[in-house]
Amino acid sequence: MLWTILGLILIGLIAGFIARAIIPGKQSMGILMTIVLGIVGSFVGGFLGFLIFGNDPAGGFLQASGIIGSIIGAIIVLGIYVAVSRRSSSRS
Repeated sequence: MLWTILGLILIGLIAGFIARAIIPGKQSMGILMTIVLGIVGSFVGGFLGFLIFGNDPAGGFLQASGIIGSIIGAIIVLGIYVAVSRRSSSRS
């Protein structure tokens, strides 16, 4: 259980960091928020992968498609976050 949590944090950090590198602009978030971004992106990517391909997630924790799905999910979540934060800051 501990290794699963540590693996989730590590994959979240990597996916969040790559998503922040791909999305243009300045995102004001620290390392903890980058990890949370990657973890949420992992769930979004896994859900989208299940909807599109219908694969069973019981294939294992660390797979190339899971990591790629995590990065794509993190990019989607970060894009939504940036759009919402820009919209709310322009209204203020």
